[in-house]
Amino acid sequence: MRKDSMDWLAARSALTPQRTAAINAETGESWSYAQMNERACRLAGYLEAAGVAPGDRVAVLAQNDLCCWDALFACIKLRAVFVPLNWRLSGSELNAIVSDCTPKALLYHSELEPLACGLFAPITLQAGGVEYEGIISAAIPLRHLEAECGDEAAESCMMIYSGGTTGKPKGVVLSHQSVLWNMLNTIVSWNLTASDVTVTSLPLFHTGGINALCLPVLYAGGTVVVSKESRAEPLMELIQRYACTIVLMVPTMYRMMIDLPAFAHAQFPHVHTFLSGGAPCPIAIYEAFESKGLTFKEGYGLTEAGPNNFYMDPRAVVHKRRSVGKPMMLVQVKIVSDSGCEAAIGDVGEIWLRGKHVFQCYWNQPAATQSAFVDGWLRTGDMGRRDQDGFYYIVGRKTDMIITGGENVHPVEVEQIMLEHPAVKEAAVVGLPDPKWGEAIAAAVALHPDHGLTDEELRNYCVGKIGKYKIPKRFLFLQELPKTHVGKVDKKRISQMYQEMNG
Repeated sequence: MRKDSMDWLAARSALTPQRTAAINAETGESWSYAQMNERACRLAGYLEAAGVAPGDRVAVLAQNDLCCWDALFACIKLRAVFVPLNWRLSGSELNAIVSDCTPKALLYHSELEPLACGLFAPITLQAGGVEYEGIISAAIPLRHLEAECGDEAAESCMMIYSGGTTGKPKGVVLSHQSVLWNMLNTIVSWNLTASDVTVTSLPLFHTGGINALCLPVLYAGGTVVVSKESRAEPLMELIQRYACTIVLMVPTMYRMMIDLPAFAHAQFPHVHTFLSGGAPCPIAIYEAFESKGLTFKEGYGLTEAGPNNFYMDPRAVVHKRRSVGKPMMLVQVKIVSDSGCEAAIGDVGEIWLRGKHVFQCYWNQPAATQSAFVDGWLRTGDMGRRDQDGFYYIVGRKTDMIITGGENVHPVEVEQIMLEHPAVKEAAVVGLPDPKWGEAIAAAVALHPDHGLTDEELRNYCVGKIGKYKIPKRFLFLQELPKTHVGKVDKKRISQMYQEMNG
């Protein structure tokens, strides 16, 4: 095992060897911490013998499966860099990422063999079968890899590629320090213990899937149930079957869940917190969980910052709705105006973050890394405000801001109003070029099944709730809003759809 503090799985395994660490929801396979650690040692030994050295990248192509933990913890023991790949991408997109990160090894699940065949790495290993289990069993475990003198915490731990909604995906490099401090922030702020159980269907190639909750729960000695499930009803059943105590999902999944007839009578006696992230959450979702006496709150994060940054006190949820809360204990936050000065209370500005949880660099992009920081502060590109009580609110992406007739409009505030309409399932707002206004506000809307709504009805619904200049001038009704590969609403595609309509 590594003789430094970064091989925390070895330490956790020594503390609680027989506790259940991970469960595969689809197969029922279960690993104790001792088993998880032993498998990681053996895979690390195999990879080292095959030629993987400290600092080498190990790419992983797999849906939510226990083999992802094999790879991550083997990399930590080897001091290699774990690079989870987005299996939802096309072959050409994946090739571009593999060419960028130049992995020494590729571990892929047999289910994704057709996709993996088009990717090159000097060492390849197929998981998900008898042969893989044989390799794990036969490998000589890596037990004593001495860390070199220096700061082990500063070594690269993982590289997660951003969604690429604003251009080419960037490899976000997180150090062991970044990962560790995110786990500490999360455990302290959310009061995680070895009794906690979570289920995740968020993809493990995404920081929300791997870092937001799974790794903190494992660090605390709890249990992580991994699932490929994308349907609300089976996920709700998994939450109940495994007596989950804390759950993180995106608003779309929560919306699907509360729309289930079974939700009205569903009980979640073990859950102390439902968490939402990735997009603004409609008030109706808050109300559905609060009506059951359950704590429901939103979070905010980004790949470059852990991702967790804020904590919402359950006692403040009702009075500070839509707030992401206050900074976690080990996170510094400030709101900065366009002039570069700290914004006044209540004023909107860019969210800047500082702390040991912040990322190291963008892989092979020194200029982008340099522009992301100012005096040690990470410029997130997200806009927000702070109220007089110290609670923070997310307003939207800086690049999404619309200037119409000289007035600044943040899409999120318009989207939130439309989402309050009982017929509206999803809503997104974009700015379109306009000769009169500079930009005209346009909306894309998806309705709940069996609901009808016209442009005029939705426009009238917004009157009096937001300024008149913020109300969309155009509406596009769709069955479902287009999404990016990481499940976020694709506003670029919505703008393109409007352009295509205009010829």
